[in-house]
Amino acid sequence: MDDFKNVELRSRWEFGEASECRRGLMLGMGYSEAELQRPLIGVVNSWNEYNPGHVHLDKLAERVKQGIREAGGLPLEVMTTAICDGMVLKDPKYIEIPSRNSIADQVEITVEGNFFDGMVMLSTCDSIVPGHLMAAARLDIPTIVVTGGYMPLGQHRGKEVVHIHAQDKVGTAKEGKIDMGEYNELISDSWGICGACSSMTTANSMCMIAEALGLTLPGNSSMSAVSPRLYLLAYQAGKQILELVKKGITARKIVTVDAVKNAIKLDMAVAGSSNLILHIPAIAHEAGYDLPWWKYFDEASNEVPLMSHLAPGGPYSLKDFDLAGGMSAMLKELLPVLNGKCLTVTGKTIEENVRNAPNYNSEVIRPISNPVMKKPGIGVLYGSLAPEGAIIKIAAVPDQLMTFTGKARVYEALQDSLDALRRGEIKPGDAVVLRFMGLKGRFGTTAFTLQEELKGIPELFYSCAVITDGRFSGGTSGLSVGYLSPEAALGGPLAIVRNGDDIHIDIAKRKIDLLISEDEVKVRTEEFKWEFEGGEYKRYLNLFAKNVSSMAKGGIWEV
Repeated sequence: MDDFKNVELRSRWEFGEASECRRGLMLGMGYSEAELQRPLIGVVNSWNEYNPGHVHLDKLAERVKQGIREAGGLPLEVMTTAICDGMVLKDPKYIEIPSRNSIADQVEITVEGNFFDGMVMLSTCDSIVPGHLMAAARLDIPTIVVTGGYMPLGQHRGKEVVHIHAQDKVGTAKEGKIDMGEYNELISDSWGICGACSSMTTANSMCMIAEALGLTLPGNSSMSAVSPRLYLLAYQAGKQILELVKKGITARKIVTVDAVKNAIKLDMAVAGSSNLILHIPAIAHEAGYDLPWWKYFDEASNEVPLMSHLAPGGPYSLKDFDLAGGMSAMLKELLPVLNGKCLTVTGKTIEENVRNAPNYNSEVIRPISNPVMKKPGIGVLYGSLAPEGAIIKIAAVPDQLMTFTGKARVYEALQDSLDALRRGEIKPGDAVVLRFMGLKGRFGTTAFTLQEELKGIPELFYSCAVITDGRFSGGTSGLSVGYLSPEAALGGPLAIVRNGDDIHIDIAKRKIDLLISEDEVKVRTEEFKWEFEGGEYKRYLNLFAKNVSSMAKGGIWEV
């Protein structure tokens, strides 16, 4: 303990009724006085038996705890929620963002209540990684994140397969266009035993963001969930957290404005999940950086090209990315546009961590001078319809729709829009408005189903716009505008759009406008009334809808 005698510890035992009770309880559980004088390190785990990305985290936690003990700390494991997004309903009880906010709160309550001096956080999937990162930024104590690795590829009829190709066959099977024996084999064979689904969906995207922020040890986000390297890294993280405690390196000394900008640039280079539009601003806001982050996504999209074409949009899996050199190789290739001086949990800078990283396959991880494509991946539209912004996937917009003016056709439920499309009510050139789908209105439901069906009708796909305050998928294409903020349920301008109104979009100018007079806007705004229909939901989702902020702020709590 001599290494920590001059370190100011949060867990310091000061004589008093509360601390003596706490000390007595710890001694009553069999801990020694000597152990209580060590730095208390929370091992914040999200292990459970129902999430494949987290089912192995109990074993990783044991390695973390071994490292903590050997380095002179006392590890104390606590748990948080860990719901697999692939297993939950997408509409109406879509709980990804609600669960993320709950996870951040769980960490705050547990870590603050127990006076931990530092923490190692273990998570892998969708809403759990951002929930942990939000908590790390909020609490600002020494923190290392250990992400659980990517899922090994499935094996189907003599070939390795990525799970996303099985998902793509669901509609084909529903229509009876594939042999059901083959389909059932594909479903049973395409997922591995543990880890994050092996494509660039939210889980792997967020693991990479954790590393780009500097909160994981180098290479963590591109390791296989069954690799011995991952178990060694977990042990090393347990030892390294004591170095951060000793040096007083807290989370906000790592999660700086420049680190967040680095993470956004990494997002562009790997075409990360569209959910990062919500998660990265939420992490930044928890760290105290109240900046127009969506605008920076737009700027970064013009600066950073696509450098690794990973599934579902490209031909390569996370295994291919790992074999090519993984995240260390990617960050080295990105150094020309990154702030390489940003501090990381190694105690060194990003540039120092990756300067000697090898790139074994420059087709999988391209140098910035030879990217997969230079066209901006996403853009942020502003205007009278979206004062806080709206997101467009520029690379997926047909050339003839880069400028658009159309008549609004308004729907307030996903199923209503689908029914209207199937009845032939949506006409070429329409601006299809799907509202009350945002975080407050419907927990951030995606309009992807409507977009996919529209894609099957070329005369509509190449002439119509879809405009929603809900989310969209990374596979979205066409003139699809999503995440419009403020959402309709918050009284944003989308709430006052009526059938027949003209809506104008100019992608090059990043504009989206409702073409009605200011007087008409005022009249309609005064007439607007909306209440959340909470009767069909349990208590927590009602609380979420009542307190969530706009998507442009990341959907954090409005306090």
